[in-house]
Amino acid sequence: MTPDLWQALRVLVSSSLCLLLLACSSSAPSLEATSQSVATTSAVDISGGDYRLGAGDKIRIIVFGEQDLSGEFVVGDSGKVDMPLIGSVGASGATVSEFQNRVVSQLRNGYLNDPKVSVEVLNYRPFFITGEVKSGGEYPYKAGLTVQDAVGVAGGYTYRAQTNVAYLRRAGEDKEIKVSLSSRMPINPGDSIRIPERFF
Repeated sequence: MTPDLWQALRVLVSSSLCLLLLACSSSAPSLEATSQSVATTSAVDISGGDYRLGAGDKIRIIVFGEQDLSGEFVVGDSGKVDMPLIGSVGASGATVSEFQNRVVSQLRNGYLNDPKVSVEVLNYRPFFITGEVKSGGEYPYKAGLTVQDAVGVAGGYTYRAQTNVAYLRRAGEDKEIKVSLSSRMPINPGDSIRIPERFF
């Protein structure tokens, strides 16, 4: 192989490697971009109508004019609410409005002619935090909580904790999502958070 041909081959290989590295870096989403997408698409506005009930939610049901049918109830592990007279009403996965309509429908089925029902959430189901925090476990949910707030509720990080990322599993989902803690990540009722151990 002549020196000129050898030089041309080296330039070609070098250029190809540069193009390959550039393509990889531009196509791979950054961790920050991924976590921002999760924050905007997965957080639930619990004050709006899109919140879906789940096991552990405490609700108040008022059947107007029927005090014996009204009261405070908890969505059980089966995803149902046990009410007087009409028995179990499916709640898990339903919005408050959908659940309210189910109660009305079952009351109409041979019990009341024109039931008027009101439903509100009193306490949302708890969230869970594990891993490198001082007091992991189950904690009451409050509106506006973020992953950083959850760490504080659990007593803060241990000395082994990795403090720039966390793993978040949304309620009802199987997969964990790796999120950056450089921005405040909102959590939903029933979410599970895991703080990983850092590599020394």
